[in-house]
Amino acid sequence: MKKPVDLLIIAGEPSGDAHGQKLIQNLKKARPSLHIAAVGGPNIRKEEVEILLPMEKLSVMGFFDVFLALPRLIYLWRSLRKKIETLQPKAVLFIDYPEFNLRLARSLKKRGFSGKNIHYICPSVWAWGKKRIKIMEKALDLLLTIFPFEEDLFTKSSLTACYTGNPSQIAVQSHKKNGAFLEKYPSNIPLLGLFPGSRKKEIIRNLPWQIRAAKKMGQHAAIALSDKKHQKLIENILKKEEFKADLIFPEERFDLMERVDQAIATSGTVTLELALFSTPTLVVFAIRTVDYLIAAKCLGIDLPFYCIVNILEEKAIFPELFGPNLTPSRIDYWTKQFLQNPQALARCKEDLEMVKKKLTKKSASLSKRILLEIGV
Repeated sequence: MKKPVDLLIIAGEPSGDAHGQKLIQNLKKARPSLHIAAVGGPNIRKEEVEILLPMEKLSVMGFFDVFLALPRLIYLWRSLRKKIETLQPKAVLFIDYPEFNLRLARSLKKRGFSGKNIHYICPSVWAWGKKRIKIMEKALDLLLTIFPFEEDLFTKSSLTACYTGNPSQIAVQSHKKNGAFLEKYPSNIPLLGLFPGSRKKEIIRNLPWQIRAAKKMGQHAAIALSDKKHQKLIENILKKEEFKADLIFPEERFDLMERVDQAIATSGTVTLELALFSTPTLVVFAIRTVDYLIAAKCLGIDLPFYCIVNILEEKAIFPELFGPNLTPSRIDYWTKQFLQNPQALARCKEDLEMVKKKLTKKSASLSKRILLEIGV
């Protein structure tokens, strides 16, 4: 007879896949006999889990691409819901990916699912979508957050929210200096880091802009690969742009962040990681006009800041160029006024100390809290 599933994990994108892998390792260390099923990517698939669906089948970037992929996503959504209802795990852990995950959690509740619905990484209700709080109350049994202020947003809600530490901060704090890497890049040689993103389309849209800024600076540059499978793509872009840069593989990504003097990064978790390494960063995010119009005109997403570092401090610590604001003239301006301005870089580093302090609030253990919820 097949062993019952204790926990089912759903990760729909690369960051969730990385978080899921680390969590599985900690859970298995505490409870080796734990039976975990998952929707996961290459990281989660390395662990001792039952894979229900490869994460890559859910991966879509941009509002318009989601629209085109809608029939496939609906089919996968229904198929996954049926599997969950068949397996009846003690709990489902939804990692980020709220558009897909919250709908699935709510549907499971409506259909009488007896297990617990736990969501890890709070949707950005503090930035937009505050109406989601009511949806989350009905869909979830527990919310596990990665920013301490998110707990306060749910004090008047029936949903329990618990801060379990920030995974980026935990990872950065546990990072150890790599002497061999530092020998390759001595501190007396200026080094610029480029972080073009984790998805193919992100890299295609953003890396040429980052290269433009790098050319203006005239420094030695190194590009961080989020995955080795992107190596050929990045090499082709470098050839097309007639630009030379070192390629840094994922296992040395933190070494690069620690060593670089400045960085240019595609918006995402990487900007917080760079902030935790006190690295001044210019943030870029190229999106198609149709996606921008859907976000701004249809969904009403119009924020003073989009980069999480700026949102945390409610000020422009990292200059950010999004959508229509990402132009050659603005790239040229911020390259000169920020990346090449010693006073601006010094102010940025001072502000980054405040970001670090905001994440130091005492937190609960993520794995222990989940084990407590499922009672094993």
